[in-house]
Amino acid sequence: MGIVSPGFQGRPRTQEPALPPGQYLTEDFPVLSAGPTPRVSLDTWEFVISAENGSEHRWSWQELMALPQETPHVDIHCVTRWSKLGTTWQGVSLDTLLADVDTGAHFALAHSYGGYSTNLPLDDLRGGRAWVAHTFEGAPLAAEHGGPARLLVPHLYFWKSAKWVRGIRLKTMDEPGFWETAGYHDYGDPWREQRYQGD
Repeated sequence: MGIVSPGFQGRPRTQEPALPPGQYLTEDFPVLSAGPTPRVSLDTWEFVISAENGSEHRWSWQELMALPQETPHVDIHCVTRWSKLGTTWQGVSLDTLLADVDTGAHFALAHSYGGYSTNLPLDDLRGGRAWVAHTFEGAPLAAEHGGPARLLVPHLYFWKSAKWVRGIRLKTMDEPGFWETAGYHDYGDPWREQRYQGD
């Protein structure tokens, strides 16, 4: 005699997407900023990687757009607890931008127009995990979302994806950025709920 009744299907499987702990799903794209929105002309925009030895690698907007472009399709997670799934961006991989940079650094400090900064391990900008993104869902990235270009590091909380990015300084020692100095976590892994120092 069987122990399962004919027709028993078990518990229905949930159709809810897997979200990091403490997050809720949104269809919107909330706008959160620490200060006024910079308006940066494409004629003057540039992106600079500064190595720890003092060397600099610079790209104008035209030079950035001439580099190989990628179209990452990623989920994003904000420390304020919203998650937006399946977003599509276009931009230049940090692997491309770092390819000719001679460095022994292990850390990076991203800087933005408007004075914002955030720190990341350099390894988190490599391996196809980070981009300088200029397009969102097929349209130029709006200024309120960090346009003309923002850092995109989707495996970390979204404050690490610095809006209005203007450059990255490579460092041999870690240095906290704007929110990290204010008490946010140095790393910011959403799957481990690393929101604040001590998490």
